[in-house]
Formats: sequence, structure tokens, C-alpha cells
Amino acid sequence: MNPESLTRPLRVLRVCLHLLVGALLVVVAGRALAGQAPHRAAVLAASAALAVGYAVGAALPLVRRSRRAAAAWLAALTVGWLVLLGLTPDGVWLAFPLFLLHLHLLPVRWGIVAVAATTVAAVGGVVAHQGAVTPGVVLGPVLGAAVSVGTVLGYQALYRESEHRRQLIEQLTATRSELAAAEHAAGVLAERERLAREIHDTLAQGLSSIQLLLRAAQRALPERLDVAGDHVEQARRTAQDNLVEARRFVRALAPPGLDGGSLPAALRRLCATTAARSGMAVDCDLDGTAVRLPTPHEVALLRIAQSALANAVRHAGATRVEVTLRYRERGVVLAVVDDGSGFDPGAVAGRGDGGFGLAAMRARAEELGGTLTVESTSGRGTALTVAFAHPYDGAPVGA
Repeated sequence: MNPESLTRPLRVLRVCLHLLVGALLVVVAGRALAGQAPHRAAVLAASAALAVGYAVGAALPLVRRSRRAAAAWLAALTVGWLVLLGLTPDGVWLAFPLFLLHLHLLPVRWGIVAVAATTVAAVGGVVAHQGAVTPGVVLGPVLGAAVSVGTVLGYQALYRESEHRRQLIEQLTATRSELAAAEHAAGVLAERERLAREIHDTLAQGLSSIQLLLRAAQRALPERLDVAGDHVEQARRTAQDNLVEARRFVRALAPPGLDGGSLPAALRRLCATTAARSGMAVDCDLDGTAVRLPTPHEVALLRIAQSALANAVRHAGATRVEVTLRYRERGVVLAVVDDGSGFDPGAVAGRGDGGFGLAAMRARAEELGGTLTVESTSGRGTALTVAFAHPYDGAPVGA
């Protein structure tokens, strides 16, 4: 419940209390005028003084802000009420609004004590006027006091519950904001990791090839201008391909190698390009019937093949690489095997240069539920295998 929804009824109750006090004072004064009471003038004066004192206190903001000012005002009203009760038994009617004022303006404990004292005074005043104790004389003030205490305490409990709920809602809102910020930060980190892998597997490898080609051109330029020209042309094409890759990253589309063709065709083009740039023999084989895979799986397999071939060129010193794509009933397997120098996979994974390529390939496979295995021995080459279980997306496609 909103505290605002409790504040509005409180204003209405306050206005009703003012009207009740005014109406009761008018009734007491009217009965004094209509009757033949010996203290008629005193009753009228006490009623008028009580009305003025009540109106002044209700209009003063200090009474609502200060407990001390509220207690002084209540004490003055109580004294005026006792005077009126001593003059006429009709003054007992004003005990009920006094109960509400005591409970509203004083602390709960002192408010209940004040209500009890006012109840005793009300019963005693009526008994003094009537000269006898009757059930009605006792039950009227006692029931009025009980109703007042129950109403005010119930409202206060409701208000406390509302405040508690408001605090809980604020805490939940703050927690939700913190959770959203944490999720955003996690998403940013994941996206940065993804972009790092994409750049490493494409732009970084392409730029590395450009560097190697230009160095080869630099060495061959003085003796063989035709060979140097071929290297420069290959470097230009590589730069053009990487420019296309960069634009594709911005548009978050599939890699250009998969545009308009199947994964086996893209792997064949990759192997042919790698062979032309490096002079290394690269074979590409297809085992099984090619089927369409989900785009994330095709992208991952192509990127892993790119990274594996780049490692074979840059680090392994291989003369031959075999790339095999196998389609099976239970999944798809990509194997890249070279005859290079080999390495210790455990030692390379801890380095900050070439080890990033293996970590990126493994992360790509695991994100899609696949597995990546690297088998290598020093001097015996390297075999990299990545497998995805049941990633098939459609019907067979042409290779």
C-alpha cells in the first residue's frame, strides 16, 4: 500500500474530527440556551472558549510539528473540557474527539494513559451530575475509548506496514537496477571477448599474412620484380578481404566466406587461399553428405579452421596440412592435421601470444556445446579436432 493512499484518508478524518468538535460544541451550547440550567451563561462561555482554543491549535503548524506544543495544546483543551464537564453533563460528548486527539498527537503509551484518564474523568463527571452510577454512564465513555484506541492503533499498524512495504519496494528497485547494471557489464565483457576472437581469427591473421607477404616482397624486390609483384598483389587482395570482414563485423552479419555458399565451399576457398599465400600444401576433404548447419556453428567451424591454418603457417613451419570436414549422423567433426614441428599444448595455453588462439578456438566450441581437442608432440605435427553433436539445421546442400 502506498503511504499516499493513507495520507488522503487521514486528511479526511482530520476534517471530520474538526466538524465533529464544532457540531458537539454547538449542540452543547444549544441545549444550554434551550434549557433552564443555572450555569447557562458559563456553559456558553466555556463552549466558546473551547471552540476558540481548538480552532487556534488546529490552525497552528507548530502543534503538528512539535510534540511539546501538541501536549500543551491538549492540556489546555483538557482543562477547558473539564470545566465544561463540571458545568454540564453534556460535556461528556466531547470525550470521544479528545480520545482521538490524545492518541494521534501523543506517543502511544502516553496517549493510552491520557485516554484512560479522560474516560475516568468523563464517567466521574456524569456520575457527579446524576448522583447515581448506571450501566449507560459507564459503558458509553468506556466503549468510546475502546473504539478510539482500536481505530488509531489499527491505522498506525497499517501505516507501519505500508512504510515497510515501501522500503522493500525501494530495495527491490535498487537491487533490480544493480542486477541490470551487472548483466550489462557481463554482456559488455562477453561482447568484448567475442570481438577479440573475431579480430584474432580474421583481421589479425589477415594482417599477419600481409606483413609476411610484404617482407617476402621486400626480400625479392631487388632480384625478382615479378615475384615481388605477385606478393604485393596477394597482400592487396588480403587487405581487401579484411576490409570486407571489418564492414561485416559492424553490420553483425555472417562472415563473407559463407555468403552465397556452403561451409565445405568456404573451407575449400580458405585452403586454396592459404596455400597460395604460404606456399604450403593444403588439402581439403569432405566426408559424408554436406547438410546445412545453423549459422553460429558454420561460423565457428570456419573461424576455427582459419585460426588453425594460421597457426600452422606462423608457428608450426608445416609443409602440408589436411583439413577434413566429416558429417555424421550424430554430429559434425572438423579435423586440421599438419606435419609441423608440434608443441606442448599445456605450455602454449599459458602464454599470452599464440595461446590466445587455442583459448579462443576452445571458447568458440564450448559456447555452442562442442568440444575441441588438440593432440601434438614435438617434432610430430599437430592434430586439432572440433566436434558438434546434432547441430543440423536442414536438408543436404551441394558441396
